[in-house]
Amino acid sequence: MFINGIIRSRIINFTNLSVVRSFKSQYSVDKLYPESTLDLSKPKTIKSPDGKFSGFVPIDKLQITYSRSSGPGGQNVNKVNTKVEIRFHLPTASWIPDLARENLSKLHHNKITKDGFMVLRSDKTRLQTLNLADCMDKLRCYIREAEKPPPEILPETLALQKKRQEKAAAERLREKRFSQSIKRMKSEGLDVQI
Repeated sequence: MFINGIIRSRIINFTNLSVVRSFKSQYSVDKLYPESTLDLSKPKTIKSPDGKFSGFVPIDKLQITYSRSSGPGGQNVNKVNTKVEIRFHLPTASWIPDLARENLSKLHHNKITKDGFMVLRSDKTRLQTLNLADCMDKLRCYIREAEKPPPEILPETLALQKKRQEKAAAERLREKRFSQSIKRMKSEGLDVQI
């Protein structure tokens, strides 16, 4: 009994010490990110203040499928589904800003199906998680690219483009006239050497 009493008192003392000695560094997760939690079951939406894409992609809005990769990899290729395909309905993707959504459909029209689903695939590596990360990175890069405003064209550049177009048109007409004159001479029966 006496031994049990000593053990009980030490357990109580150790629990009290753990409460007293709880020290948190200034670099702890709670202090660096006060609104964050480690609960991954509930996705948290991140709103950006200026209406631009924040970088947050809600996974519950994506359709993720895995399949077997092509290419070298030995027998592992025939056993493991490492290729990743992400698809989502672009017109109803409310987590992408409107302007970026319109530009995304223009810039990457070859990745959009007839039904309006954008499809991204990756089989760069032999790991499913890395391929999924690659797909998500592609998606973020595409959205950020679509958010950028079109480049500003200087008046000097426009003048140079116009001059080049006029020169190309004049060269095309000169070649056309030359070929017409050769055809005309051949039709008259003249022997033409070029």
